[in-house]
Amino acid sequence: MLKFKQKDYIDWIVRPVMKIKERNNYGYRVVLLYADGTKHTRQYSGFTTKKAAEEARMNTMGELANGTYIVNDRVKCKDFLEYWLEYDIRQRAQSSNTYDSYSNIVRKHIIPFLGNKKLAEIHKGDIQRLYDDRAAFSKPIVRQVKTVINTALRYAVSPCRLISVNPAEGVLLPKTVEARPYHTRNIDTAKTLNVEQISLLLEASRETPIHMQVLFNVMMGLRRQEINAVKYSDVDYISRTLSVERQLGKKLNRTPYGRDEKPTTKSELPLKTSSSRRILPIPDYVFEEILREREKYEENRRRRGSQFLDADYICCSNYGKPRSKDFHWKHYKALLKELGLPDIRWHDLRSTYCTLLLKNDFNPKAVSRLMGHAKEIITMDVYGDNANIIPEEIPELLEYMDEVMPKKPDADNAETKVLDTVIDVEAFLGTKEKTGA
Repeated sequence: MLKFKQKDYIDWIVRPVMKIKERNNYGYRVVLLYADGTKHTRQYSGFTTKKAAEEARMNTMGELANGTYIVNDRVKCKDFLEYWLEYDIRQRAQSSNTYDSYSNIVRKHIIPFLGNKKLAEIHKGDIQRLYDDRAAFSKPIVRQVKTVINTALRYAVSPCRLISVNPAEGVLLPKTVEARPYHTRNIDTAKTLNVEQISLLLEASRETPIHMQVLFNVMMGLRRQEINAVKYSDVDYISRTLSVERQLGKKLNRTPYGRDEKPTTKSELPLKTSSSRRILPIPDYVFEEILREREKYEENRRRRGSQFLDADYICCSNYGKPRSKDFHWKHYKALLKELGLPDIRWHDLRSTYCTLLLKNDFNPKAVSRLMGHAKEIITMDVYGDNANIIPEEIPELLEYMDEVMPKKPDADNAETKVLDTVIDVEAFLGTKEKTGA
């Protein structure tokens, strides 16, 4: 594998133009001097006249003087992109999903179009034609292509120094691709549920193994991989808040061109972004369901003994094992069909949470932070300081959430006694042993 990162030269010599007799043309040589005493010599030839060679020599001297000289200008785009994926993205990606997303765009959409072209020869026209071609294929794909090619070529400028400027800088997507407002994410309300539909879904999910997953999604806006990673230790039982600390996913092998020895989607991984780490208020109904689930957890731990995996996950099997990333799918789709609800994606429940908050006039920046977005403002671009905006809105948030919760059954129903009793918080915090019946 070629190493594209270039060490810095400290001085240079540009030899005078000379006649190359065996080729019957003109050329000149550049000698780069490095701090370790080594030299690198390159010859430029093929000029039919001495004047043309002199002009090229002067251009090279100018590039050397202003720091835009490219040492390795023969690298093909496909070779650089493969290098970038393995030695930059693979090292920085938080999960295998992120790396796979970049890899898919590079290998399926960019390399087939630009791969055989020399990196140093790519210009804005090439980038524009790439966008036009991919826009005809798919508008969502061309947006991803734009992001990926810009990120890759910035890396080619620095630290690799394979090109002096990024040719993708300033190139716009075709007019057929609707521009998105800066740092704004728009939610399609046609793919969300209303309050009545949410209540139906929450109540019906009680009879399925995905009840807690549904609650964490539609009532707290957690991502799928965040939901599966939530632990009882993440719950503050005094302030009734949840700390989002990790996600479950496929661990990425950091070795370039490496493969995971044991592919699994249940490895604990860092969160998607730094802003994904957040503390969320837990609505009363969700808090009570967490306590119910903890009782089941403790009972299963006693019954299963050494067979029980005591990893503290809230969403787990009867043996304590965390749920796989697609465990919810069959149960969720069955619920939608049974209840006659729109056949929306699991991720659209998270959008439902977001949409209902916005429809109830919650500050878009607060909603963005609750959702764990890094920079995006949900549905509109709002500028200003967002410090402490979520804590200020917590009382209103909880009051609103009470409106969409399923109504509690009559108090004389034996099954609801746990909701009407004083909760022994110490037991759930693990500070004392809980006795069985």
